[in-house]
Amino acid sequence: MILYNVTTSLDPEIEDQWVSFMQETHIPEVMATGFFVKSQLCRLLNEENNGITYAAQYYCVSLDQLEEYQQVAAPALRNEVEKHFAGRYASFRTMLEVVE
Repeated sequence: MILYNVTTSLDPEIEDQWVSFMQETHIPEVMATGFFVKSQLCRLLNEENNGITYAAQYYCVSLDQLEEYQQVAAPALRNEVEKHFAGRYASFRTMLEVVE
């Protein structure tokens, strides 16, 4: 199992709007691509300087599947986030292998 983690630091003024967008629009759209089997949105609790950081996590069955998602579906989905929140957030992505 592969965990695709997108960590995002937000401008505090957009937190409520961003969380709503993620829960109601973005995460459902990512899941609708069919590349992932599970998702969750987490808020970082140990943020310094009263920052606001979230991690959107998506699980898929293989690295090949994740790479296909990144080529086929991710660019358009990222563009939608940028269209709504340009300059108000910073994200980085990590890929992890779930060790069971």
